[in-house]
Amino acid sequence: MNAARRIVRRRSGLFTGRGRRLGATEPEEPTGTERFGGRRPEVPRALSSLPGRVRYRLRMTDGRVKAGSDNGSRREKTVLAAMRRFAEHGYRDAHVEAIAQEVGVAKGTVFLDFGSKEGLFLAAYQHAVQMLPAWLDAPPEVVDRGFWDTLDWWLQSTEEFVEQDPVPNRLAMIGRNDTGIGLRRPIDRFMRSEDPYGTLEFVEFGVRTGEIRDDVDVEMIASMLDWLAQRFQDALVSEDLDPGLIHRRPERRDMRIKEFVEILRGGIAAVPEQP
Repeated sequence: MNAARRIVRRRSGLFTGRGRRLGATEPEEPTGTERFGGRRPEVPRALSSLPGRVRYRLRMTDGRVKAGSDNGSRREKTVLAAMRRFAEHGYRDAHVEAIAQEVGVAKGTVFLDFGSKEGLFLAAYQHAVQMLPAWLDAPPEVVDRGFWDTLDWWLQSTEEFVEQDPVPNRLAMIGRNDTGIGLRRPIDRFMRSEDPYGTLEFVEFGVRTGEIRDDVDVEMIASMLDWLAQRFQDALVSEDLDPGLIHRRPERRDMRIKEFVEILRGGIAAVPEQP
């Protein structure tokens, strides 16, 4: 399935963000406010692809960049530079001034375009996660084998895909684990409303194939899968985010993936009808 042509459904009733206290943010902006400048951050249009059959997803937010616009070109360059800086230094240690210097504009111009450091990170984060493949972007022969084989394929491929395209993957990880509550709320709202990884579509696919239970709301199952799978994949690629299940005994990696899938099966797999 061509990811660029897939219709993405909004998940109704999940637009209100619920932030987590992950540490205070330190806004780097002239006014010291926490708002996003009264506008949605711009997300530039880009098309890239991973090696093999997996293609990046494309989706625009409301603040789209107009083709041929000088301001749009500047914002696009700023977002791409911000992605690299945030991925390399993390949210707190990346500086707007350094990003502005790389783009060749004044620091105030960045604030004019994005409102704040938080607004700039949010635009970079949105662009990054929309570059990453969705669950059903696995190779067709894997998807044809069903929900659980597709899930296992992605878990087994986690480190390989992160190594192939580290910037958007690391930025997504930073957004999940290294931002404060002020950013977690808009990040959570974006992920729930846009569903960039196609998790709801993936769960509905599992329900249609009879592999996922249909007596629980699909949005509930999709949210659980997002929470659990993302944290497990973070642990696979980062020893700092691993609670000691994988990196302490690397030879147990495949066993841990099998156990993780089996635990998920116990909670969301369809129960065979009793004769």
